[in-house]
Amino acid sequence: MSDRRPVIGVVTALEQANYGAWDEPCALLQYVYVQAIQRAGGMAVLIPPDPALVQNPDEILDRIDALMLAGGSDIDPSIYGQEPVPETTGIVPQRDAIELALITRAIERDIPSLCICRGMQMLNVARGGTLVQHVPDLVHSEQHRRNKGTFVGNEHDVALEPGSLAAQSAGAEVTMTKSHHHQAIDRLGEGLIVTGRSTSDDLPEAIELADNTYVLGVQWHPEADAASHIVGSLVEQAKAAAAAR
Repeated sequence: MSDRRPVIGVVTALEQANYGAWDEPCALLQYVYVQAIQRAGGMAVLIPPDPALVQNPDEILDRIDALMLAGGSDIDPSIYGQEPVPETTGIVPQRDAIELALITRAIERDIPSLCICRGMQMLNVARGGTLVQHVPDLVHSEQHRRNKGTFVGNEHDVALEPGSLAAQSAGAEVTMTKSHHHQAIDRLGEGLIVTGRSTSDDLPEAIELADNTYVLGVQWHPEADAASHIVGSLVEQAKAAAAAR
């Protein structure tokens, strides 16, 4: 039996970063994602924006066992047919392009995919769905991102559909979530189903693609919760996929 860890590819952000003597564009990923994957027994491989992979996503998908789309800045609304509102900021076209290419092809190949926060929104957009660009305009509350740059004070409960992939991955039908988002699902993309909603305002918090083995989007941040089973469920599915090959 091979003891090779399953390889989880995680798409990075592209941001201006100040470190040491430098202030340069950097491919970035919060280390907590890497730690969560490693803690679950996987190997994290970072995938920066890459125009060649936009044209040929199989070049990297052939080398990983599962895909993760992480949280981050807002998606360009033109992708889902809208003009940006003033609160939509930080658009990075290079990141949008690679994530769209990778998640679209990963779904076609039935590669296990976990899409977190912005990643869940990208999953919906990739399937032809749309987004609410500023949640407080819809629910008249800041509860999903009361405090920027921290999860403290943003926690809230999400109810998950019994028997759903979301509930199986979380190991519960109601879970406390570490939240940090100001956008959300509006029109649902093709083939997706909502399997989790905020208990306080009914906002969609989990979506999945029923026809695939494992394609899950969660609006919260399980990587930041050491007690969460969700990242571990992706690693387990990646192990199974690797063994099946």
